Amino acid sequence: MKIALMDSGIGLLAAAAAVRRLRPDAELVLSSDPGSMPWGPRTPEDVTERALAVAEAAAAHRPDALIVACNTASVHALPALRARLEPGVPVIGTVPAIKPAAAGGGPVAIWATPATTGSPYQRGLIREFADGVSVTEVPCPGLADAVEHADEAGIDAAVAAAAARTPDDVRAVVLGCTHYELVAERIRAAVQRPGAAPLVLHGSAGAVAAQALRRTGAAAQPDAPDRGTVTVLLGGREGALPATALTYAEGRLLQAVSPAR
Repeated sequence: MKIALMDSGIGLLAAAAAVRRLRPDAELVLSSDPGSMPWGPRTPEDVTERALAVAEAAAAHRPDALIVACNTASVHALPALRARLEPGVPVIGTVPAIKPAAAGGGPVAIWATPATTGSPYQRGLIREFADGVSVTEVPCPGLADAVEHADEAGIDAAVAAAAARTPDDVRAVVLGCTHYELVAERIRAAVQRPGAAPLVLHGSAGAVAAQALRRTGAAAQPDAPDRGTVTVLLGGREGALPATALTYAEGRLLQAVSPAR
């Protein structure tokens, strides 16, 4: 089984690690274009063009499914990606985990890029899945870019600024950008209030990994032989995981896998 994942940069690491844990024997293709990152400030047309290029580079490796491990690309390019690749390659988008977060009753905060915050797409998800629940949309300017570059000071500053915009009574935080899942515990530490119930974080990596297996008709086998390989594509060319990826546990997990031949 071969699963491809795409993103502008290293935001795909969380979903890739989730697939790896479910199927240690799966071949992974990680396709990104760090030179064009971040995609959030770009026009929908530009995002779609870049997402198609990254996806087609992955599709050339004939995967059984493609995970669009990027919220921005899922918002703007998912219809075009599916039109280009399906039915040959099932395409799985990434949707912010608003539904499970709202099921807890709230209050809920949704941390997302400024482009996604307040967008018709996100507002539609809130209306559909969080009706009657207190929801605060929290823009996080600079956080995805800081995570991409492993900029510790930048991450701390962006997380602190977003935490200051998050109401004190929030019980759950939706991580509405795949990059944010790489610093989830830093976000938890910044938002958790002394004496309050433990904060619940809702990412998307586990859900999209499970959906990719379902779309391929495969079952989770976490005890399968640990022989999966990883192919890294940077701007369509084979390469290695960026050094910044190795500052995160998910990147180190994937580095331990021998490169595909």
